[in-house]
Amino acid sequence: MIRFAIGGQVDKKKVAELVRKVGGDAVQVTEHSDLEAAMQVKTGKADYYLGACHTGGGGLAMAIAMLGKAQCLTVSMPGRPPKEDEIRNAVANGVKAFAFTADHAEQAVPLIVRAIIERSQA
Repeated sequence: MIRFAIGGQVDKKKVAELVRKVGGDAVQVTEHSDLEAAMQVKTGKADYYLGACHTGGGGLAMAIAMLGKAQCLTVSMPGRPPKEDEIRNAVANGVKAFAFTADHAEQAVPLIVRAIIERSQA
Protein backbone atom coordinates (compact mmCIF):
# COMPACT_ATOMS: atom_id res chain seq x y z
CA MET A 1 0.00 0.00 0.00
CA ILE A 2 1.37 3.39 -1.02
CA ARG A 3 0.52 6.14 1.45
CA PHE A 4 -0.21 9.66 0.16
CA ALA A 5 -0.48 12.73 2.39
CA ILE A 6 -2.40 15.51 0.67
CA GLY A 7 -1.41 19.06 1.59
CA GLY A 8 -1.45 22.18 -0.56
CA GLN A 9 -3.51 25.32 -0.32
CA VAL A 10 -6.50 24.44 -2.52
CA ASP A 11 -8.67 21.53 -3.62
CA LYS A 12 -7.39 18.98 -1.09
CA LYS A 13 -10.55 16.89 -1.32
CA LYS A 14 -10.43 16.91 -5.13
CA VAL A 15 -6.76 15.87 -5.15
CA ALA A 16 -7.44 13.14 -2.58
CA GLU A 17 -10.33 11.77 -4.63
CA LEU A 18 -8.22 11.77 -7.80
CA VAL A 19 -5.48 9.79 -6.03
CA ARG A 20 -8.07 7.29 -4.76
CA LYS A 21 -9.67 7.00 -8.21
CA VAL A 22 -6.37 6.39 -10.01
CA GLY A 23 -4.68 4.32 -7.31
CA GLY A 24 -7.61 2.20 -6.17
CA ASP A 25 -6.68 -0.46 -3.64
CA ALA A 26 -2.97 0.28 -4.07
CA VAL A 27 -3.19 3.61 -2.21
CA GLN A 28 -4.09 5.05 1.17
CA VAL A 29 -4.88 8.77 1.21
CA THR A 30 -5.06 11.25 4.08
CA GLU A 31 -5.62 15.02 4.03
CA HIS A 32 -3.62 17.43 6.19
CA SER A 33 -2.36 20.97 6.46
CA ASP A 34 0.83 21.59 4.47
CA LEU A 35 2.97 21.26 7.57
CA GLU A 36 1.25 18.09 8.78
CA ALA A 37 1.40 16.45 5.33
CA ALA A 38 5.12 17.18 4.98
CA MET A 39 5.71 15.88 8.51
CA GLN A 40 3.85 12.66 7.63
CA VAL A 41 6.41 12.01 4.88
CA LYS A 42 9.40 13.10 6.99
CA THR A 43 8.42 10.74 9.83
CA GLY A 44 7.62 7.81 7.53
CA LYS A 45 3.87 7.83 8.18
CA ALA A 46 3.28 8.63 4.50
CA ASP A 47 5.32 7.78 1.43
CA TYR A 48 4.45 10.78 -0.76
CA TYR A 49 3.15 14.33 -0.48
CA LEU A 50 0.87 15.89 -3.09
CA GLY A 51 -0.37 19.46 -2.98
CA ALA A 52 -2.20 21.89 -5.23
CA CYS A 53 -2.14 25.66 -5.14
CA HIS A 54 -2.63 28.54 -7.57
CA THR A 55 1.04 28.93 -8.57
CA GLY A 56 2.30 25.35 -8.49
CA GLY A 57 5.17 26.11 -6.13
CA GLY A 58 3.30 27.33 -3.07
CA GLY A 59 1.97 23.86 -2.40
CA LEU A 60 5.54 22.72 -1.77
CA ALA A 61 6.76 25.39 0.66
CA MET A 62 6.49 23.25 3.79
CA ALA A 63 7.64 20.11 1.99
CA ILE A 64 10.79 21.89 0.81
CA ALA A 65 11.42 23.15 4.33
CA MET A 66 10.89 19.70 5.88
CA LEU A 67 12.27 17.36 3.19
CA GLY A 68 14.72 19.52 1.24
CA LYS A 69 14.54 20.78 -2.34
CA ALA A 70 15.97 17.57 -3.81
CA GLN A 71 12.92 15.63 -2.55
CA CYS A 72 10.40 18.04 -4.14
CA LEU A 73 9.13 18.83 -7.64
CA THR A 74 6.83 21.53 -8.95
CA VAL A 75 5.01 19.54 -11.61
CA SER A 76 3.11 22.42 -13.19
CA MET A 77 2.69 26.19 -13.07
CA PRO A 78 0.30 28.59 -14.79
CA GLY A 79 0.89 28.12 -18.51
CA ARG A 80 3.20 25.11 -17.97
CA PRO A 81 1.28 21.82 -17.84
CA PRO A 82 2.74 18.68 -16.29
CA LYS A 83 5.19 16.61 -18.33
CA GLU A 84 5.11 12.84 -17.97
CA ASP A 85 8.82 12.31 -18.55
CA GLU A 86 9.73 14.90 -15.91
CA ILE A 87 7.44 13.17 -13.38
CA ARG A 88 8.76 9.69 -14.18
CA ASN A 89 12.36 10.88 -13.83
CA ALA A 90 11.57 12.53 -10.50
CA VAL A 91 9.90 9.37 -9.15
CA ALA A 92 12.86 7.28 -10.33
CA ASN A 93 15.22 9.69 -8.55
CA GLY A 94 13.40 9.42 -5.23
CA VAL A 95 11.36 12.61 -5.17
CA LYS A 96 8.72 12.35 -2.43
CA ALA A 97 6.74 15.61 -2.75
CA PHE A 98 4.88 16.91 -5.79
CA ALA A 99 2.92 20.12 -6.30
CA PHE A 100 0.91 21.49 -9.20
CA THR A 101 -1.64 24.16 -10.02
CA ALA A 102 -5.19 23.23 -9.09
CA ASP A 103 -6.33 23.59 -12.69
CA HIS A 104 -3.82 20.90 -13.72
CA ALA A 105 -4.89 18.39 -11.05
CA GLU A 106 -6.76 16.15 -13.51
CA GLN A 107 -3.61 15.89 -15.63
CA ALA A 108 -0.94 15.84 -12.91
CA VAL A 109 -2.40 13.45 -10.33
CA PRO A 110 -2.86 10.48 -12.69
CA LEU A 111 0.67 10.93 -14.08
CA ILE A 112 2.19 11.09 -10.59
CA VAL A 113 0.19 8.24 -9.08
CA ARG A 114 0.72 5.90 -12.04
CA ALA A 115 4.46 6.59 -12.10
CA ILE A 116 4.70 5.85 -8.37
CA ILE A 117 2.64 2.67 -8.59
CA GLU A 118 4.61 1.41 -11.59
CA ARG A 119 7.90 2.07 -9.78
CA SER A 120 6.68 0.24 -6.68
CA GLN A 121 5.81 -2.80 -8.79
CA ALA A 122 9.14 -2.86 -10.63
